[in-house]
Amino acid sequence: MQSKPDRDAPPAGDSAERASPVCYAAQADPAYMGQVTREELLAALDELLEAERAGARVAEETLAQLQDPAERAVMEIVRQGEVKWCGMLMAAIKSLDAKPSTRVGAFHGKAMAIADLTARMAFLNRGQAWVVRKLEALVPKVGQAPIQDDLLAMLVSHRENIDRVATRLADAAGS
Repeated sequence: MQSKPDRDAPPAGDSAERASPVCYAAQADPAYMGQVTREELLAALDELLEAERAGARVAEETLAQLQDPAERAVMEIVRQGEVKWCGMLMAAIKSLDAKPSTRVGAFHGKAMAIADLTARMAFLNRGQAWVVRKLEALVPKVGQAPIQDDLLAMLVSHRENIDRVATRLADAAGS
């Protein structure tokens, strides 16, 4: 029985070996690879930072006004998360050799104009959902693994907080 010729072997009498072409993917422009550029990433991180800073202030000021222990507990979790993500975003921006924004997003003023605390909590939840949408669009395009991992953790945390607040609002409405 004869064996089939190896299709990957060099032709008979040819001593040259085949080689893979050099891969230059690591040197490709981030946009070509479907990733955001450094400038785009910095702009997105600053926008998120300003939103998180606004959310932290809204949560803190709302917490001071809440009386119900269950609502206070939920709002404290949200506040702690917002503060944590502000720190992470500032560190990510600094890791890219840039200076974080010091601005507070316009969300703060809009939220604090809502006197009814239940309505304000619902508005805060819509703000959390805005952050989730921004992160869902951004995370797959981030080429820096540590920043991408942190943004993914932030995304998960915001989804959890949305569920916490929605559950608390539903419980309060059912009471």
